[in-house]
Amino acid sequence: MTVKTRFAPSPTGFLHVGGARTALYSWLHARNQGGEFVLRIEDTDLERSTQEAIDAILEGMNWLGLNWEEGPYYQTKRFDRYNQLIDQLLAEGKAYKCYCSKERVDALREQQMANGEKARYDGHCRDSQEQHAADAPFVIRFRNPTEGTVAFDDHVRGRIEIDNRELDDLIIRRSDGSPTYNFCVVVDDWDMGISHVVRGEDHINNTPRQINIYQALGAPVPEFAHVSMILGDDGAKLSKRHGAVSVMQYRDDGYLPQALLNYLVRLGWSHGDQEIFSEQEMIELFSLKAINKSASAFNTDKLLWLNQHYMKSLPADEVAKHLAWHFEQQNIPLQNGPSLEALIPVMAERAQTLKELAESSRYYYEDFEEFDAAAAKKHLRPVAQAPLELVAQKLAALQEWNAEAIHNCIKQTAEELELGMGKVGMPLRVAVTGAGQSPSLDLTLLLIGQARSVERIGKAVEFVANRANS
Repeated sequence: MTVKTRFAPSPTGFLHVGGARTALYSWLHARNQGGEFVLRIEDTDLERSTQEAIDAILEGMNWLGLNWEEGPYYQTKRFDRYNQLIDQLLAEGKAYKCYCSKERVDALREQQMANGEKARYDGHCRDSQEQHAADAPFVIRFRNPTEGTVAFDDHVRGRIEIDNRELDDLIIRRSDGSPTYNFCVVVDDWDMGISHVVRGEDHINNTPRQINIYQALGAPVPEFAHVSMILGDDGAKLSKRHGAVSVMQYRDDGYLPQALLNYLVRLGWSHGDQEIFSEQEMIELFSLKAINKSASAFNTDKLLWLNQHYMKSLPADEVAKHLAWHFEQQNIPLQNGPSLEALIPVMAERAQTLKELAESSRYYYEDFEEFDAAAAKKHLRPVAQAPLELVAQKLAALQEWNAEAIHNCIKQTAEELELGMGKVGMPLRVAVTGAGQSPSLDLTLLLIGQARSVERIGKAVEFVANRANS
C-alpha cells in the first residue's frame, strides 16, 4: 500500500501554529514511509473562505518547506462529484430529504438541552410519508445506522468506539444545494487515495460519522491519528493573545523556518532526549505512534534558543537568504557593507532573531548621525583623543586589511601610550559603531572597512575636541 497523507486547511484564516504542526506531522509520515503528501483547500464555507487566507496558507507552507506532490485541490471545484454521490446515496436509500424548518430544529435542540439530553436531530423525516410541495425547501441527511458501533484504532489515541445511537443523521447537502464538510472530506480522501489522516483532536467526533459515510459509499476507510491541542505558556488554549497568529508572523519576527519546524516537531513528539533535529533526521525518526496524547505547551524561550542555534549552525549562505528579507524590511542598504555571509558568523552570537540581528548590524552598512549619548559621555572624553588619533594613523597606513593586522594596530597603540587595551578599545568601539557594544573590535573594523573606519574615528576625534573646548 502506498502511504498518502494530506493537509486540508479551511481558508477562513491564516496558517497558524497548530495547523502548521498538523501539516508537518502529516508531511513527515508520508516522507518517512516513502509516500506522497497532498495539499487540499477545504473552502466549502463560502461565506468565510477568502483568497487572502488561501494565499497566506500557501505562503506559509512554502516558507516552511512543506512541499506537496499533489494539489492544491479546491473543494469548491468538485461540487459536481459530491452531488453525484449524494444523489447515488438518495437512490440507494442511504440518504433522505429532510423538510424540517430551521425553527423546528432549533426548538428541538433547545428542548433537548433543557432536558439535559444530547442535542441531536430526532429523525422526524427519516421515514416520513408526508407529501411536500415541489418547491418546498429541504436538506439531504445521511441515514446513519441505528444499531451497532463504529470502532477505529487511532495511531495516537488507541481504540475508539462509538455507539451508532449516539450519532444523528447529519446534513450532507444544504437547502441551497451545496454539500457539507463531513461529506466532502470523505469523498476527497477516497478519490485522492488518502491512506492516513493526521488531524487535530477536535475532529475525533467527526470520525465515526465519516467512517459510516465511507462504508455507505463502499470506500476504503483510512487510518487516523488525532493530535492534541497546543497550549500557551500559561496553560490556556493557544490563541491570539499568546503572540503570533499566523506562521508568517514568525518570519516577520525573525525566526528561521528550520527553527520553527524543529520546535513544532518536538511539540508533542519525541525521540529520546534529542532536541535538535535536521530535516533528514525528522523524516527518518518520525513515527505516528510516538506522538504524545497529552496537550503540549508553547514555550517562546525554547523557540528563541532553537532559533539562535540555527542562526549559528546553519550554513551562512542559507541563513543569509532569510536575513536579506529583514534587511530589506528595515531599509538597510546591503550594497554599502559586508556580505551577509561574512556578517552572520560575527553577529549571530549576539542576537536571537534575524530581525534583531539586522537591527543591530545597521552601523556596518550606513553611517550614523550621532553617538549613543551614554556611551559617548563615558568613553569619548578628552583622554581618548590621543589614542584615537594614533590608532587612526596606524589603521590608515595598513597595506592589508585583516583581523590580525587590525588587532596589532590597537595593541601597539596601547603599548606606545602605556595604556590598558580598554582605554583604546572602548573609545574606538564607540567611534566606529556609535555605541558601546559590538563583537570583537578586529572583526568589527574588518567588516566596517578601512576607509569608513578611519573616517568615523576622525569624526570621533572632532567630537572629543569639541567636548574639551565646550
